[in-house]
Amino acid sequence: MSEALHEIAAQLDLRMSDVVVRHDIAFGELTVVTTQSGLLKLVRHLQQDENLRFSTLVDMTGIDHPGRKRRFDLVYHFLSMYRNHRIRLKVEVGEQDIVPSITGIFPAANWFEREVFDMFGILFSGHPDLRRILTDYGFRGHPLRKDFPTTGYTEVRYDETLKRVVYEPVQLVQEYRQFDFMSPWEGAQYVLPGDDKGAKA
Repeated sequence: MSEALHEIAAQLDLRMSDVVVRHDIAFGELTVVTTQSGLLKLVRHLQQDENLRFSTLVDMTGIDHPGRKRRFDLVYHFLSMYRNHRIRLKVEVGEQDIVPSITGIFPAANWFEREVFDMFGILFSGHPDLRRILTDYGFRGHPLRKDFPTTGYTEVRYDETLKRVVYEPVQLVQEYRQFDFMSPWEGAQYVLPGDDKGAKA
């Protein structure tokens, strides 16, 4: 398998050198980094080239690197059922960038791109219906960004007196708990069966 991945990487270096920034093979997986401007060209090549035939978009997600200038990585996973190969495609994206949609090549990207927009706030040009897909209407923020508060901004509950769903600012019901980061087994006043093995050795 590793030899086949090296062949794919070499072929991409040869034929797509203008859009391939770099590639890496680790843990039996090929990762190719491309540019936003070269994304559509490379994706189309992966799908249509007779030696590759990556016909299935398996998954797509984002990664947030808040301290980096180009804050996000867009990550695409493709499968070639004809060649039994997988490839990971990465694109670095700035917070204000608009990425070309690949829905014209892989219609399955429709909901993936909507999810990435909803969770990270990344915009896609040419998407047929770019709107939130996992959060509610009027939701503020993008929950998978690392600066999004773990409690969120609002809570949603059903109000029995009003007989409807209401939105309210988050109010913590207790103070943040303090943890001593001690193992739950340390300081225990009892010994579980088998815990005494180490002491006898």
